[in-house]
Amino acid sequence: MSSAIPTRRAVRVTRSTAIKDNENANARPSRIATRSKPPSGTGGAPAASGLGGVTRATAASRAKSITGGDVKADPTAVKRKREALGEVTMNNKPRTAITKGKEKENSKETFDGVVLKAKPAATRQPLRTVGTKQIAKPAASHVAQKEKEVRVAPVKRDTKAAPTKDDHAMAVDPPVIPSLVKRGSLPARDVRQPSKWLSTRESRSKLQAQAEEDDVEDHRDMKRRRTSSEPPEDPRAAEEARVQAEEAALAARISAELEAYADEVEADPEDSPWDDLDADDVDDPLMVSEYVVDIFKYLRQVELTTMPNPHYMESQKELAWKMRGILMDWLIQVHVRFRLLPETLFLCVNLIDRFLSARVVSLAKLQLVGVTCLFIASKFEEVISPSVSHFLLCADSTYTESEILQAERYVLKTLDWNLGYPNPVHYLRRVSKADGYDVKVRTLAKYLLEISCLEWRLLAAPPSLMAAASIWLSRLALGYEQWTPNLAHYSGYAESALVPTANIMLNYILKPIRHESFHKKYAGKRYYKSSIYMREWALDRWPEETQVNLAHELPRLKVEIRLEREQMERQLQAEQGAGAEER
Repeated sequence: MSSAIPTRRAVRVTRSTAIKDNENANARPSRIATRSKPPSGTGGAPAASGLGGVTRATAASRAKSITGGDVKADPTAVKRKREALGEVTMNNKPRTAITKGKEKENSKETFDGVVLKAKPAATRQPLRTVGTKQIAKPAASHVAQKEKEVRVAPVKRDTKAAPTKDDHAMAVDPPVIPSLVKRGSLPARDVRQPSKWLSTRESRSKLQAQAEEDDVEDHRDMKRRRTSSEPPEDPRAAEEARVQAEEAALAARISAELEAYADEVEADPEDSPWDDLDADDVDDPLMVSEYVVDIFKYLRQVELTTMPNPHYMESQKELAWKMRGILMDWLIQVHVRFRLLPETLFLCVNLIDRFLSARVVSLAKLQLVGVTCLFIASKFEEVISPSVSHFLLCADSTYTESEILQAERYVLKTLDWNLGYPNPVHYLRRVSKADGYDVKVRTLAKYLLEISCLEWRLLAAPPSLMAAASIWLSRLALGYEQWTPNLAHYSGYAESALVPTANIMLNYILKPIRHESFHKKYAGKRYYKSSIYMREWALDRWPEETQVNLAHELPRLKVEIRLEREQMERQLQAEQGAGAEER
C-alpha cells in the first residue's frame, strides 16, 4: 500500500571550500556538533555521545570549577570529589542547641575526619558577696530626734519615791509634749517625772491646749523656714511686674500728652508760617513756579466734578463691592505686566467708577468694562499705548476686538468725553516737595495711595485728600510724627482732616490679605517692600482684623515715636563715646 505522503529526501551536508573574501561563505556549525564536541579537560578521550556524555562533561567541569584543580575523565574521581566537598561543607548542618549550665566533659568535636577532645568546662564558682559599706542615712534634725526619743522611749519611774494618789489614779502616763520642753516651758526634771506637775485634770487640759498652740506656732516657724529656702520669686512674675510698671509709666505720660493735645488748637495752614519753596524753582521752566499755585487751585475745583458716586453699588443688580475689588486686583496685575505709568492706573479706576455710577452693568460685562477703561487710560496717559490685541491676550481672548472698540465708544459717550481727572499722583509729588523728596516716605505713600483703588470706602475722598493722608501715615510709620506747617500748606489740609482717611487705610492693612497681586507688587525691592513693612508695623501694635480708632491712638503713637528716638540717640551717643575712648 503506497502512502501519499512524499518521502523526505536526505540531504547530505557538505562543507564547501572556504572563501577568504566572503565572511559568510563558511557554513555555521550545527548545535549537535557543538554538543558532541569533547570538553577541553578530557584530554584525548573520545567524545561521549548522547545525554550521558553531556552529563559527565558537565559534572566534571563543575567539579573543576569548585575544587580549582584538574579533573580526570574517570567518573569515580568526580564522585570522590563530590563526597569530599560534602564533608567540608559542615556549615549547612543545623547547630545543636547549647545547653545552659555546665557542659559534659566527654563531648567531642570532629573536623576533617579527626576526632578532637573538648576541654572540660571550668566549674562555675558561686558568686561571692562583695562587702560594701552601708551608707549612713542622713541624720534627722535635733528636734525630730528628740521628739522620737521622748515618744518611743518609756518614761522611767522613780521607784524610790513613794507613790502618790495621782500616780495610782493614772494607769498610763500622758506623753510629754516636746514643744514645751524645747521652748523652756517645763524643766528637764518635770520631763523625767511628769506625775509631779500633772496633778489635776484642769492643769492637764490647760497644758494640753498650750501645747497645741505651741505646735501650731512651730509649724508656722518651720513653714517660714521652708519658704525662705525656696527661690525668692518666679522670674516670670518679676518680668510681668516690670512690664506693668513700664506700662503704668507710659500710660501716665500718654495721659499727659492727651491733655496737652486736647488743649492745642490747630491753626489754618494758610495762617501758619511756612517757607516759599517755589521761589527756588524760578530758573527751572519745567516746574512753572509762576503758575503752579493757580494750577493746583484749579485742580482742587475740577476734582469735585470728576468724583464718582460712593454708593453706586446699590443700583447694581448683579455686582458687589467684592467683585469690584477682584477686578481692580486683576487690572493691577495687567498694569504691572505692561509697565504702565501710575497715572494710567488711577485714571482707569476713576473711569470705571464713574461709568458704573451712570450705567447698570451685568457680571458678564464687568471685565469688558475694566479692559476698555484701561485701554482708554493708556491711550490718554502713555506715550506708546499697548494695542487692542495685547489687551485681548491678557483677557484670554474672552472678547473680540470689535467688542472692545465698541465698548470704548460707549464708555466715552457716557462720560461725555471728560477725561480731565486730577490725578492723585500730581498731589503726591506736590506734597513730597515740602517733605524734602524723601524717597522712602514717597514710596510708602504710593502704596497707601493705591489702596484707594481697592478699598471702596475711599471713593468719597477726593484725590488731594488721599495724597495728603498717605504722606501723613507713611511719615507716622517711619517715625516722623510732626505735621509741619510746610506740609500743611502745600497739601492744603490740617492734621485733624487727614486722620479719618488714614484710618480707613490702616484698617485695610490690618485685614487679611485678599488682593494678592497688589500685595505682591509692593513686596518687591523696587518699592522697598512697602506692603510687608506697613503690615508688620500695624500688626506689632494691633491684632489682625481690628477696627482701630486712629484719633484715640494717635497720642500714644507719638509718645512711642519720641521714646524710640530718645533711645536711639542715647545709643548713638554711647557708641560715639566708646569710639572716642578707643581712639
